[in-house]
Amino acid sequence: MKSYIEEIIRRKDLLFYLVKSGLKAEHRNSYLGYFWWLLDPLLNVMVYYFLVVVILDRGGENYAVFLVIGLVAWRWISSSINSSAKSILRYSSIINQVYLPKSVFPLTFTFSQLFNFLFGLVVVAIFLMVFGITPGWQVVYLPLIILVTAVFLLTVGLILGYVTVFVRDIDNILTHVIRIFFYASPIIWEGGRLGPEYDWITKYNPIAVIVESYRNVLMYNSNPHFIGLGIIFGLSIVIGAFTIYYYSKNEHKIIKAL
Repeated sequence: MKSYIEEIIRRKDLLFYLVKSGLKAEHRNSYLGYFWWLLDPLLNVMVYYFLVVVILDRGGENYAVFLVIGLVAWRWISSSINSSAKSILRYSSIINQVYLPKSVFPLTFTFSQLFNFLFGLVVVAIFLMVFGITPGWQVVYLPLIILVTAVFLLTVGLILGYVTVFVRDIDNILTHVIRIFFYASPIIWEGGRLGPEYDWITKYNPIAVIVESYRNVLMYNSNPHFIGLGIIFGLSIVIGAFTIYYYSKNEHKIIKAL
């Protein structure tokens, strides 16, 4: 496993190249180009704000800020999971020609979406200024939450990237699973609205813990969910390390499956 990790580190230039080329290709043929990194989360907020506030007549004070934080965080999570799951299949032509640590490809897509998330934070900052919300000193925990989110998504991406090679149906099932998590997490609704009998939906939901932690430090001037984030980080590290070990011992199976 040590030699495998060293091989990944030696391939860091390739990792950076794949991230850079993926970002360039994302909006290569569009008129607005990289401006979509800012426009996309803004349009998402407008759609859901119209649905919830105008059509359903719901949403409380500063709901637009509540919404933009949830949607920007969700965009990183959902896009990373979707793209990482298909990452090894996408680069199958390269894998069949040159030896590379296969775990590089799920890592590539997670880091690419992290870059998009950072642009989404610019949109969040604009909304905070427009609505006159000033984050408190708790904003210093923001890098910690980003780190936990990244490690969590890296682990999920590594697992799905490997499994999808052998079970192609995962890609189709994943669409519905992600949709369930969207509605089971407080992305467009507040967690307390479900009632005490359904507290477990947000309490044991890692996405809910992460999203609410972002809102706590950016909007509510309170501490993030340290215990929940600690559990997510610890489990992600352990499972991620095991997954890397599994890759190092079973990568030859990927080439046969492709």
